[in-house]
Amino acid sequence: MLKLGVARDFSPDPGPRKASQGQHSGEAFRRLLMRKLAASDLVEVDLDGTSGFGSSWLDEVFGGLIRDEGMSAAEVRRRVRVKSIADETYLFIIEEAINLARPRDAAAPVAA
Repeated sequence: MLKLGVARDFSPDPGPRKASQGQHSGEAFRRLLMRKLAASDLVEVDLDGTSGFGSSWLDEVFGGLIRDEGMSAAEVRRRVRVKSIADETYLFIIEEAINLARPRDAAAPVAA
C-alpha cells in the first residue's frame, strides 16, 4: 500500500475544485492520486494536517475518479483508502461523492 498525505505530499492548504480556479486544486490532487494508483494497487490518502477541505474539492478528487478517470465506484472503494482522524465528516462527504458520481458520457462534449 502506498501512502499519500495531502498536507505532506501536496499542500497543507487545499484550494478550489479546478486547476483553472487556483492553486492546490482538487483536480491537481486527483491527477497526483492517479499517478500513485498507476504505481500501486492500493493508495491510502491521509486528509489530516490540512487547513480543511471544501466539499467541492473532495468531490473533484473522489467523485472525479469515476466521472473523469473512468473508475467504477467499486474500484475506487477497493483501491483508495481515506484516513481522517481530525474530521471524520470528510469520510461521509467522500462516500456521498462516490455514490452520486456517474461516468461522463463518452459521446457528450467535455467542458473545458
